[in-house]
Amino acid sequence: MASSDRSPGPMPPGDGSVPPGKAMTMGQQVLDKGAQLMQSLKPVKQMSQHVCTFAMYSHDMTRQIETHHFLTRLNQDFLQCPVYDSDDSNARLIGVEYIVSEKVFNTLPAEEQKLWHSHAYEIKSGLWVNPRVPEMVQNSELKDVVKTYGKFWCTWQVDRGDKLPLGAPALMMSPQDVNTGIVKPELVKKRDEKYKISSDNMKNSRANIETPKEMNPYADYWIKTGKGFAVDIEKTPMELRAPFP
Repeated sequence: MASSDRSPGPMPPGDGSVPPGKAMTMGQQVLDKGAQLMQSLKPVKQMSQHVCTFAMYSHDMTRQIETHHFLTRLNQDFLQCPVYDSDDSNARLIGVEYIVSEKVFNTLPAEEQKLWHSHAYEIKSGLWVNPRVPEMVQNSELKDVVKTYGKFWCTWQVDRGDKLPLGAPALMMSPQDVNTGIVKPELVKKRDEKYKISSDNMKNSRANIETPKEMNPYADYWIKTGKGFAVDIEKTPMELRAPFP
């Protein structure tokens, strides 16, 4: 079986921009519209913010992608975010990120903390943005987010041309101001031009946002060790009894 750091093998036919399959029929579109009217879709309606930022693969930091997170806040210390490759109507769902406050993160075991990344640099550098939301409105939210940590699993590596979500999930890391953690300028320029914003201006306007006095030593583990994480899938005997009570 595939590892998250290797290509899963031959791809199914298709142009790469959409998964293989025929166009939606008129009947299917009518059915979907009718279901939208009759169903509550409560979890989806709780998504309150759209954040555009960047991420890189833990096993290969040279692979950097633009990401679009749609945030749902379950409480003041926990956010859950489906992650898409764009904010277009045909965007592909490429993963999920969980975000916790510093207080919650510090309760996690050290081995678990190694899988998480900090958000302070993303915020302060102007890489993390709420498109079309004025900076002065974002600012109060960012004062909380700057002290959070995230765990982001990518399930669809569209940047390598995968036409379907194939292989094992990949752990993603956040941008940092060091080595391969620096986002490629051309990616930032393309994003800024799309939304008519300036990451540099945002960086200046966020100068007074306070970052944590001391970052947790296990977050952003790759910076200290030069090592990332990849997921391998292996066969294992099936348990006859659940290991949990």
